This record gives sequence, structure tokens and C-alpha cells, in this order.
Amino acid sequence: MSLTIPADQLRDPLARRAFLERCAKVSFGLSVLPFFSKLAQAAEAPGAAPNAGLPGFGKAKRVIFIELAGGMSHIDTFDPKTGANKGPASAVSTKAGYQLTSFLPETVKVADKIAVVRNMTAKVGVHASAAYLMRTGFEQRGVIQHPTLGAWAQHILGPSSKTLPSSVCVGRASNHGNGWFPAAYSPLPIQSPTDGLQNVKALTDEAVQAKRTKLLADLDSGFGAKAADENVKAYNEFYDATFQLMKSSDLNAFNLSAEPAETKARYGTSRFGQGCLLARRLVENGVRFVEVSHGGWDMHATLEDRMGDVGGDFDRVFATLIQDLDAKGLLDTTLVAVTTEFGRKPDFSGGGRGHHPLVFSTVLAGGGIKRGYVNGASDAKGYAPDGDGVTPGSLHATIAHAAGLPVQTDIITPAGRPMQVGNKAKLVKELFA
Repeated sequence: MSLTIPADQLRDPLARRAFLERCAKVSFGLSVLPFFSKLAQAAEAPGAAPNAGLPGFGKAKRVIFIELAGGMSHIDTFDPKTGANKGPASAVSTKAGYQLTSFLPETVKVADKIAVVRNMTAKVGVHASAAYLMRTGFEQRGVIQHPTLGAWAQHILGPSSKTLPSSVCVGRASNHGNGWFPAAYSPLPIQSPTDGLQNVKALTDEAVQAKRTKLLADLDSGFGAKAADENVKAYNEFYDATFQLMKSSDLNAFNLSAEPAETKARYGTSRFGQGCLLARRLVENGVRFVEVSHGGWDMHATLEDRMGDVGGDFDRVFATLIQDLDAKGLLDTTLVAVTTEFGRKPDFSGGGRGHHPLVFSTVLAGGGIKRGYVNGASDAKGYAPDGDGVTPGSLHATIAHAAGLPVQTDIITPAGRPMQVGNKAKLVKELFA
């Protein structure tokens, strides 16, 4: 069966849907890769993919996705306010012309290299559900699992490396980030950045390992022939990729001891610092999508002390990461996203703030994003967006567009439902240079 369709028919929604459905029948709703790869490769051609001609498309060859677990207070970080509820921090002017708070002195120094989105908005104020929404762009519905951006990219663009995984998750469990895609699309979890990738050395010599692998293949061959299922194929491909990685020199990408002492000192010894250093090494060596988690942001009380500790760690490491990527010439092609579960209430009582998803801030840098830019605003109290808000789905669509994914193009799930990156939300065009 051919996986091509004339351009004039591609612009016809009914013809496009029929084409996708035929692809879905061939591969259980998953393998439309040849079609989408052509879209990505021909991004400059008229009609090649929705929004492909817009600025920023495909500029981000790699993404570092930072997740601040617990809910960062926008008022005490990237969206300072005045008045009784401003909190313990003061506003600090930056050379980019906007203000941050005194809790972020190092980020102030790189303010001209980042973009702050001050009009994020959502409806979910419960930790686990909000974290899921920010990680996938979808609200949690029943038992369905949605893919992360790394899984979307691996499906649409293919693997990012011959040996290294396309996605890695640092500092948290991978939590099935593949969604409805094959298990092989799930990010490789690294719990401790300093320990790197564990259990990569074979317990036997290469000859014995090859003999055991062949025996396993012989035992599986009969079942594989009878059950021509994509999941079985993906399972076998996962083993093949694992053995290939175990033999590869690319494993050195996980080795932080290979970094100069000065660089390691700049990132610091915290788990987050080591995680961001590992993320930089991984994207530098071919990994497309790296998630890095940083916890401790649920500041209902003792916010001032916690911001000095947790916020100070983030401030130093984030600024170092941006400076490091820029110095290496990687920032223009690497998109760094700082996300959080939700914001915190304007009411500063009991030394802290409660959950507040109605408005909050995120940060983007590199990968075609404007530098020294503020998108949108919250109202005077920091309670709601001042105008239209940016949803988590829109944020995902924006990052996906920068990564060269055809946003607003349907992919049919195994359940027969059409899904889009970012849950059919519009990308924020104003963020692109």
C-alpha cells in the first residue's frame, strides 16, 4: 500500500482523514511515520504541513523540558507585583527591560536570552493531575495515557540517534511517557544523574551473550510469525537497541566525570544541577528530548526560606544551563522549557501561598524563541490573565512547532480517535523570532 497522497488532496480534510485511516488499519493506528517524515523534511514547501511556513518551525533540534514539581509562585519569581500580597521579594530590573524578583539574581543576568510567558492558565489545581497536564498537554481522562513531546517527536521524526535513546527522563520515573505509542518510545529513566546509566555491562562475555540472544530469537520466531503485532515487533526492537547501546562508545554521554571540574562546579552538586548538566551532555550527543525534574515548590508556608534554598538552586542551575548552551553554540537549536504544575495565590498568608492554576508563568529559551521577551501578563494582583491566556496544550503545540512537528495534523490512536500534539490547541506564534 502506498503511503503517499497528492498535495491537492492533502489539503482536503476528508481526503486527509481517509488517508490517515488507511494508514491506521495497516499499523494499528501508529505507523504513519513515512508520511509525517516527508512533511517534516519538506517543511518549506507550500502546503507541506500546517504552520510549517511560520517562523520557528524546526529550529529546535533538541528540547530540555524542566518540570518544577509542586507549583512555582509566579509572583515570587517571574511576575513580580506590588502591594500587600507581593511577598518577601523585591522587583529587580533586567537588561531586557522587564522585571524579575530578587529571588532570581542569576536568572536576571540571562534575562536577555529567555522569554517569559506570564499568561499561562489552567483549570487543574491538584498536584498529580496538574503535573500530568503540564507533561503531556492533555487533562487526565480515565485510564488513557497520553504521550510526552519526546514520544510524539520519535513517532513523527523517527529516532534521533542510532544508539542513544530519543528521550530521557532525569530525576523521576518515566511514568509511561510513551502514552499510546509503543513502549520503546517511553523515556529512559535516570534516577541519579551522578550514577548515570546503570547495569549496562553484560554479565557474560560477548560470545555467550550472542549465543543466548540467538536462542531467544529462535524461541520467539514461531510466536512472532503467528502474532504479527506491532507491539511484539517493538519489544524485539527494544532488545536490539539495548544490545547496540551496551556496545557503543556513546554511553560516555551519561558519564558526568568526563566534564571539566570547572563546569561541574558551575552546575553544582545538587541533583537538579547534575541533572541539567547531564541533560546538556545528552542533547549534545544526539538525544532529542530530555525531561529534568526539580521538586520542593509546594510552598504553603516558609516561602522565603524555601525560595532561598529551592529557588536558589533552580536560579543558579538554570542560568548556568542557558549560559553553557549559548557558549557552546547550542542554544539557537536547543529549546529549554521551564514548566510548573500551577501558580500560587496572590494572598500571602501564613508565610506562603496556596495552589492557583488560574494564572502562572513558564519560561522558554532558544530553539527559535524570541530573546528578552515577555508574552502576555497577569492582572495587577496576579490573580488571572490580563486578556487571553496560554493553556498547557498551547505551550506544547508551541514547543512541538519549534521541534518541527506538524501541529494541527491528526494522528489516529489505536482506539480510532484522531489526536493532535497539544490537544488541538493553537501555538503561540508571537513567541517566535
